[in-house]
Amino acid sequence: MKITNEEFERVLKENEVVLVDFYATWCGPCKMLAPVIEELSEMNLPNVAICKVDVDEERELSNKFGITSIPTIYVFRNGKAERHAMGYRTKEQLLKMLEF
Repeated sequence: MKITNEEFERVLKENEVVLVDFYATWCGPCKMLAPVIEELSEMNLPNVAICKVDVDEERELSNKFGITSIPTIYVFRNGKAERHAMGYRTKEQLLKMLEF
């Protein structure tokens, strides 16, 4: 699910764990990661929200988290950023990031 700056805090409050993919439509590695993110989303993991933030459309959010390279993945737990990684990641690597 693509989210905006206005929706971001609500999504963090409503979900125990949130994975956020900071991406851009023109980014090659982001395009490679998109089907992996979609696959994770379709897994309907309990208590986990999978979200995407377009860094070009949501500059305030990308600045808030210091996004300088994309894709960048953040994992939030109970509203706090717990983990992050830059660059393409496999489904297995992303699932490992979600383990607490």
